[in-house]
Amino acid sequence: MAARNYQSIGEVLVGLKTEFPDITISKIRFLESEGLIAPERTPSGYRKFYDGDVERLRDILRFQRDEYLPLKVIKDRLEVQDAAVQAAEDGDEPAPILEEAPSEDMVEAVHGLEMSIDEMSRATGVEPERIRELESFGLICSHGPKDAPFYDGDDYQILDIVKDFFTYGIEPRHLRMYQTFTEREADFFESIVIPTLRKKNPEAQKGAVTTLQDLSRTSRKLKQALLRVSLKDYLNGDA
Repeated sequence: MAARNYQSIGEVLVGLKTEFPDITISKIRFLESEGLIAPERTPSGYRKFYDGDVERLRDILRFQRDEYLPLKVIKDRLEVQDAAVQAAEDGDEPAPILEEAPSEDMVEAVHGLEMSIDEMSRATGVEPERIRELESFGLICSHGPKDAPFYDGDDYQILDIVKDFFTYGIEPRHLRMYQTFTEREADFFESIVIPTLRKKNPEAQKGAVTTLQDLSRTSRKLKQALLRVSLKDYLNGDA
C-alpha cells in the first residue's frame, strides 16, 4: 500500500498541539468555515491536509498568538501572499507585497474581535496610556463588564490609523476635532437616509447603505480637495 502524503484533521491536531496548546478540532473547522484554510476532501468527506495546508494553518495560529491579528486582517495578508505566489508560478512580475492600491471604499469593519487593553496595545503598538486617553476623548470605547472590559474591531481599526499621527508628535487630545466633526457629519448623513429607512424593506435598507457609502466617498474627496486648497501655499513652496 502506498504511503499517505497527507494528514487527517486529528493528526494535524496532534502535530500542532505542542506549539499551540489551545488548538482544537472545532477551531480548525472554524478557520475552514471562515475561508482561511481549504483542505481537500476524500470521497467520503474526510479532510486531507497536505504539508502546505498545515504550514498555512500554523501561520494563521502564529498571527493570532504572536501578533493578535483579527481573522479579517489575517485573511487579507494571506490573500496577498497567495497572489504573489501565483504570480511567481505564472512567470508574472508580482506586485510588491507591502504596497496597496489606493481605495475609495470606507474602512472595512473587523468583526469578532475582543481584546483586553494590553492585548490591543501589543497588537497595534499603541501604549495603554494613550488608549485610555483616546477613550477619554471619545475616539474609542471599551465594551463589556467593568471588571473585564474589552475593545473590538472598530477600536482596532481606529488605533491602527491614529498611531500614524503619533509619529508626528500629535497627541490624543488633538484628534478630538475628528470625533466632533464625524459626529456632526454622521447626523447630517443620517438625515439624508432616514426617509429611505422608513420604508422598512430589504431593498430600502440596501439602498441606504449604498447611499452612505457614496456620501462617505464624496465627503472624503471634498475634504481632501479643501485641505489641498488650504495648504497649497505650503505644498507649492510659496510660504
